[in-house]
Amino acid sequence: VAYLVIFHILFVLFVWTYWKSIFTLPVQPGKKYHISYADQERYENEERPEVQRQILAEIARKLPVYTRTGSGGIRFCDRCQLIKPDRCHHCSVCAICVLKMDHHCPWVNNCIGFSNYKFFLLFLAYSLLYCLYIAATVFKYFIKYWTGELTNGRSKFHVLFLLFVAVMFFVSLMFLFGYHCWLVSRNRSTLEAFSAPVFQNGPDKNGFNLGFVKNLQQVFGEEKKLWLLPIASSQGDGHFFPLRALCEAQNPLLANEEQWEDDGIDEEPH
Repeated sequence: VAYLVIFHILFVLFVWTYWKSIFTLPVQPGKKYHISYADQERYENEERPEVQRQILAEIARKLPVYTRTGSGGIRFCDRCQLIKPDRCHHCSVCAICVLKMDHHCPWVNNCIGFSNYKFFLLFLAYSLLYCLYIAATVFKYFIKYWTGELTNGRSKFHVLFLLFVAVMFFVSLMFLFGYHCWLVSRNRSTLEAFSAPVFQNGPDKNGFNLGFVKNLQQVFGEEKKLWLLPIASSQGDGHFFPLRALCEAQNPLLANEEQWEDDGIDEEPH
């Protein structure tokens, strides 16, 4: 009875998180990030790159945008005709700009971003536990097969196949889940891990790193009772994210290098 109860609990959580990862649509930037028709014409009719940069800087002056392109300009999407909020990227598969885009996942056939990143992490976690539980419960039958106690030919095939599949997926998910846990602890997305976000002072891979606890809260929220449930609880609206440099400016004590070493940050702040 206990085996069936645990099995069905893990199965329900697995299906629930997978469902939420698939059908939670990625969030696009709000209207205030879209440029007007007049600004669009002015930008497209201008042939001088430096003037185009000035136009975008003028439009983005009232927006909470702190990241820049590699050349120091405002991040602008020509296809969506909008100023990109921090951590927003254009997904070529979905053909839209996605807030806090992490990657486009073929497993769930959806873009993983601000709206469903928590669900994706829980999906990996419960998939990992599901595979581990199946492998652990089937392992005793594998021992019987190894010692010759299991004589049924079909049973042998089923046991070997189920154990092999469970272990194979467990190992794959363990590396993937571990990698995303590391990303969450450093408050980075997959895209930011490969290419550090650029700020006014240059690239900084730890620009959004606020410390382990605050990094967790950004993804899972402050209500710990909701952390393990596929219910939306992430902080913010996906358009603005606290910066390490701004936090230091508000609290000079945080600029102490020893404080950042305690939080697991190995680089000096801005």
